[in-house]
Amino acid sequence: MLSDSDIEALEDILFAEPWGDEALDFFGLHGVVCASVVGPASLSTEDIFRLATGADQAPGGQVPETFREAVEKLARDMAHSLDMGQSLELPEPEDGDPMNALENWCAGFVDTFLENEDAWLSAGEEETADLLVPMLTLSGLFEDEDFQNVRNSPKLSRDMVDAIPDSLTDLFLLFHAPD
Repeated sequence: MLSDSDIEALEDILFAEPWGDEALDFFGLHGVVCASVVGPASLSTEDIFRLATGADQAPGGQVPETFREAVEKLARDMAHSLDMGQSLELPEPEDGDPMNALENWCAGFVDTFLENEDAWLSAGEEETADLLVPMLTLSGLFEDEDFQNVRNSPKLSRDMVDAIPDSLTDLFLLFHAPD
């Protein structure tokens, strides 16, 4: 689990010039790392940095050490929880809008899925698509009328939020459990 100061240090990197306007916040980064852990394609810290900042590469070609350490710790903690049969906990904002934080998390997750879509769908397109519905719906990345109807309904949105931990576990098992 990252400390508040770890998260602040991460956000200082994410919101730095020149990519700060395009970068994901901590919740989006958490979604990227989570997709890297549960999905079929484990991303390098450099790839995670690129997805999180929108930058082609890190400054000087090196991912900041603070970023690398935090991402590796997040990934280890997530993988350990899943290996122990525990559901993943999504980060909760201390203040502000929890649905906005959730949308950012889902957008980071979905961006990572889209980066390696073929690998994700190769394990079984229909099953993978069904498990991705909560994240796709709540990401706000798609103008689909059905997704918008769900997002506009507090009850249906809550149902999608509640489905995410089980979907993450099932995706992890789909890609990482021995046959």
